[in-house]
Amino acid sequence: MAQAEDKRQPVIVLVRPQLGENIGKAARAMLNFGLTDMRLVAPRDGWPNPAAGPAAAGADLVLERASVHETLAEAVADCSHVYATTVRKRGVTKPVLTPEQAAKDVIAAPGRSAIIFGPERSGLETDDVALARAIITVPINPEFGSLNLAQAVILCAYEWSKHVDLVQPTAEDLLPPAPQEEFEGMFEQLVAMLEPRGYFEPEARAVATRRTLRTMLTKPGWNHLELRTFRGVLSTLRRRPGSRPGDPRD
Repeated sequence: MAQAEDKRQPVIVLVRPQLGENIGKAARAMLNFGLTDMRLVAPRDGWPNPAAGPAAAGADLVLERASVHETLAEAVADCSHVYATTVRKRGVTKPVLTPEQAAKDVIAAPGRSAIIFGPERSGLETDDVALARAIITVPINPEFGSLNLAQAVILCAYEWSKHVDLVQPTAEDLLPPAPQEEFEGMFEQLVAMLEPRGYFEPEARAVATRRTLRTMLTKPGWNHLELRTFRGVLSTLRRRPGSRPGDPRD
């Protein structure tokens, strides 16, 4: 994960945030993608806010390091590049970038960068945007252009994370496909159960039917655990109702 002293890591500045829950959710979005430097400008309910911790869902590091500032100018005083997130330009003529373009600039530019986000209800004011070097915006439904604070943060944080060495997590280690021998054992077990029931009749179609069945079953690329599970299903279906595994009558 990127460290706070990494100058490529943008500062996330929340301007006049209104709800502690939203600050916590923004912190969670930041830490998901390796960002740890949060700055708060005149939070409405003060700081620290007891509602932020539970909403952060474990991103306590971000909340503990968060600094509070009276003005936006103070919060970004050490930053050479400031980006304002807003759906519209608000009468200020500045370059307009997507989060992806802004992330590339942040990585390439010398000095610290800051991305500023406005209060939940109204967004950034014109004077806030005026402090920025560029505007970050995204194509959005013109009939409903409302992103919540954490959503806006995560859009920018994700694009930044694509340019640093974050390890993409995997839900689980996928097992490799099983060796052919294990598949053949399962397939022959299935065939042995189907033949007495006339599945491969008429005889003239038996070879083609068996081939089609094999082709269908080879598509998933079963691993050994899946094959063992499926064979357990077949063994259960073969038993008489009410019997149990190991019953000598089966």
